[in-house]
Amino acid sequence: MKTARTTRITVYGLLLIWCLVSAFPLFWMVSASLKPPSESFAGINAFIPQDPTFANYARVAQLVPMARNFVNSVIVAGVGMAVTVFLCSLAGYAFAKFDFPGKNALFLLLLATMMVPPEAGVVPLFAIMRALGWINNLLALIVPNAATAIGIFYMRQYISSFPSEIMEQARIDGAGDFRIYWQIVLPVITPALAAWASLAFIARWNDFFWPLLFLRSKEMYTLMVSISVLPVSEGLSTPWPVIMAGTTIAVAPLVVIYLVLQSFQREGLALGAVKG
Repeated sequence: MKTARTTRITVYGLLLIWCLVSAFPLFWMVSASLKPPSESFAGINAFIPQDPTFANYARVAQLVPMARNFVNSVIVAGVGMAVTVFLCSLAGYAFAKFDFPGKNALFLLLLATMMVPPEAGVVPLFAIMRALGWINNLLALIVPNAATAIGIFYMRQYISSFPSEIMEQARIDGAGDFRIYWQIVLPVITPALAAWASLAFIARWNDFFWPLLFLRSKEMYTLMVSISVLPVSEGLSTPWPVIMAGTTIAVAPLVVIYLVLQSFQREGLALGAVKG
């Protein structure tokens, strides 16, 4: 028992150290965003702002349309998350519970697309978005990623273990396929939906490449692109407090989303990995 206790203390101690190391960049980011430009970033006392101020956040709002960019990110991440959760779960339901000609071949083709880097389709996708008139439009960030191969695969694996007998009983009672999906399957796979929703939201919120490619005006930028256009110098120095203030604004919603959905993430990812 003494050995087990020592092992437990050692493991928890290492985990605590790892958590502190992982959280340190976030702590430094927030601390730096509250510093006036006159304070130093070097030395042991540099970690705690001596004269905290929110002026850096006001400066960010002066340099870029942060409020509009924040709304753009919420629209892209929120709407994109809702659409991809619905379509991926619906497609996963079809692959898991329906038999149709070419099902296995189509599923293998779907999995094969996961091996192709998304950047390989930049030129044709840009041409399509331009033909649709969606350049500098948020639809160019939402529609192309409406359903993803990894999302369909994940949902299919999760739904495969759903008892088919329940679906047959529902059909005998007169329920249609979509009603079974909407009223019977979805409530059962809530952990998987929440896990995939959080991952989809974070991926779309953090996306930088595609917004930089499709968006043209500052008013249409998402937060990640907006932060990248902050001035790298003001006078003779780099305005690190201003840059850190903008970064804090961009990161804060992700921290909140993760804290709210972390339990669903663990449960959904663990179950989805062993189902099917």
